[in-house]
Amino acid sequence: MPMIRLILISWGIAFFEYLFMVPANNKFGKLEGFSAFQLKTIQEIISLTVFFAFAILFLKESFRWNYIVAFICIIAAAYFMFLPPSANK
Repeated sequence: MPMIRLILISWGIAFFEYLFMVPANNKFGKLEGFSAFQLKTIQEIISLTVFFAFAILFLKESFRWNYIVAFICIIAAAYFMFLPPSANK
């Protein structure tokens, strides 16, 4: 595959990923009630999901059971990140 085609494909993927990440990382995110840690968690989940799809569909990487376990850990991290603060401070 020619280098220019690879560059355009990667820029295209990054563009759509960026469209989803910008709202999660803008300075107005806190106005929506998200902390900086929560915004970063949203960004990472979107980034990993896009890369997972790209790796499976375009790079033809094989799907393994440990990927499922890793995504379960990411879902658990998001769950704990978005738990409301406890009343016992």
